[in-house]
Amino acid sequence: MSRTGVEREGILPARMADEILGWAKPAPTAVEIRGKISRSLVEEISRIKKEPDWMRRLRLRALELFEKLPTPKWVVGIEEIDLDDLIYYVKPDVSGVATSWDDLPKEIREYYEKLGIPELEAKILAGLNVQFDSETVYHKTKEFLEKKGVIMLPMEEAVRKYPDLVKKYFARIFPPSDHKFAALHVALWSGGAFVYVPPGVKIYEPIEAFFLIGKELEAQFEHTLIVADEGSYVHFIEGCSAPMYKTYSFHDGMVELYAHKNATIKFTTIQNWSRNVINFNNKRGIAEEGARIDWIEGSIGSKITYVYPSTILKGRGSSSTSVVVQLAKGPYIKDTGSKMIHLAPETKSRIINKSISVDGGINIYRGLIRIPRGARNARSHVECQSLILDGKSYAYTYPHNQVEEPTAQVTHEAVTGRLGEEQLFYLMQRGLEEGEALSMLVLGFLDEIMTELPFEYANVLRRVIEIEFSKLGGVG
Repeated sequence: MSRTGVEREGILPARMADEILGWAKPAPTAVEIRGKISRSLVEEISRIKKEPDWMRRLRLRALELFEKLPTPKWVVGIEEIDLDDLIYYVKPDVSGVATSWDDLPKEIREYYEKLGIPELEAKILAGLNVQFDSETVYHKTKEFLEKKGVIMLPMEEAVRKYPDLVKKYFARIFPPSDHKFAALHVALWSGGAFVYVPPGVKIYEPIEAFFLIGKELEAQFEHTLIVADEGSYVHFIEGCSAPMYKTYSFHDGMVELYAHKNATIKFTTIQNWSRNVINFNNKRGIAEEGARIDWIEGSIGSKITYVYPSTILKGRGSSSTSVVVQLAKGPYIKDTGSKMIHLAPETKSRIINKSISVDGGINIYRGLIRIPRGARNARSHVECQSLILDGKSYAYTYPHNQVEEPTAQVTHEAVTGRLGEEQLFYLMQRGLEEGEALSMLVLGFLDEIMTELPFEYANVLRRVIEIEFSKLGGVG
């Protein structure tokens, strides 16, 4: 498959995005806010966004928490971040939110064209929200969404148009008190998407938000909030990318999901930040009675990633699945996992975590299963599978189970394997090149993940893995 063919299919994983997007290019900027994190900085962001007073007060309470909370003990390898040196808000110089790609400045539009986003929108998406730096620059939904009463808006617009609805959920599913970087996010959030699906409405065409960091030393804090009312269904896709920078940039996003009674939310992430992005992504959902939340997390890019999709199973018979696959290729760290909190009887959860470590990459799984007394007949199953492709790469597994209910069933299995010369030799004796053999073995390892992705995304991931591993040397 030629690289051009991969480009046309859609979102690209990180190293390919580096090659396609190249180095960051100057884009028109209207406003930049940088410097020491302070009350005046937070209030200035709120003023620019013309927010209601309740949001300004929420930001300031989060700022107080940020100043008091310690750095989490599980955070390592981010010593280079100088919080006083970052740009905390970048407003692109665009005339409002575009509904046509032709209305975007060429310097911005070209990034998305190279990644194939307009073509992907035309092929499979019911709606698309595109963020560049700190603001939404493109937003469009298909007419049938509006006819069904679905609300899909840039997050800032939703705060102004639907304050009572947003206030009911915003920073309540993932509160700023959770940890220092959650507090930082709520204090400085900008951009993101809001989706509300009315009772009984089922949207089977995916809705997507795509986030791109365009500058070095930039901090991006998009906030995504999805509410599925009773008996509804929605599939939301989150894409991330960035060009290369001379130094690092910082991402500290947040996703909050609320599935009401018998509703289903499927949330898919294809994270393909460039290799000098330090990535935090705070993700949590709440599932009411009979509701379901499914996470699919494809973590491929970034220098360091911390992400743990979590579900609070609040209602009887609610369920959740978290499928996470991470590739640590090169001297990079992927610290990922999933958390399932069973608070009601007959709840079910399943965690599947697959990691690939190569060229000195480090994968870390941190998981939590919490079943307090009273969550009768709750069931949870965890599978951790690690594939190590050479002698200088590592994989670690840190499961944590808190089970207080005697009727609960919790199982955990973990397997770590190395790719051996015998396997490669067997395939190469049948006419495959070494890179082809490597990619075939890796794709077989990821087969269960591929079936969970929309066809177009699975196709892209498959082809890029083939390209990634065709450039590897031997294993050992």
